[in-house]
Amino acid sequence: MSRKIDVGKRILSANERYALKNSQLLGEQKKLCLNMISSPGSGKTTILARTIRDVKDKIKIGVIEGDIQTDLDAERIKATEAPVVQIETGGSCHLSAAQVSGALEKLPVGDLDLIFIENVGNLVCPSAFELGESGKIVVLSATEGDDKPVKYPAIFAKSKVLLINKIDLLEAGAQVDFDVERVRADARKLNKGIEIFPISAQTGEGMNRWYDWLAESTKNLQGD
Repeated sequence: MSRKIDVGKRILSANERYALKNSQLLGEQKKLCLNMISSPGSGKTTILARTIRDVKDKIKIGVIEGDIQTDLDAERIKATEAPVVQIETGGSCHLSAAQVSGALEKLPVGDLDLIFIENVGNLVCPSAFELGESGKIVVLSATEGDDKPVKYPAIFAKSKVLLINKIDLLEAGAQVDFDVERVRADARKLNKGIEIFPISAQTGEGMNRWYDWLAESTKNLQGD
């Protein structure tokens, strides 16, 4: 007698158990945990490195760094002197909650205010896997095109914040076809509450509003 097993449901169920474990740990310790998701090359690591350096006197940050292969991004984060744990997925297009659970055990969570998860570069797979995070951050760079909220609606619908990176290229007159207002409108059709910050991680433009949001979110969670 044959028996049908839905492997997809079993994988998601196991992931949800670990996600709940992570959420409970972070909730008990009142730690903000943000899952940062984008396409490859959007500037996630540059944003994180600059953020860590600029707010280190106010917010203690740790990072879980996810890559298919290599620890190049983790080394860049390590250079900021922030604690970082590297996860190499070995080909998987997303991090799992089990992997994040193991990484949290290696971070000095009790000493941190905020934990960033830099997910694998992909706008599709990571949006389907909850990790127990406080919220998702989606990064879209001006070099990728302004149609991404329409093409990949799930991640924009689920995210607390949209960072529109590399706006310095638009202002420098580079040949980049990107309409910031179109992105705003399309993202808010999917998610009325999403916070949108146009930034340049290279020049620092717009980053202070992002930092203010992080400080307020951390403070609200800790109840200070």
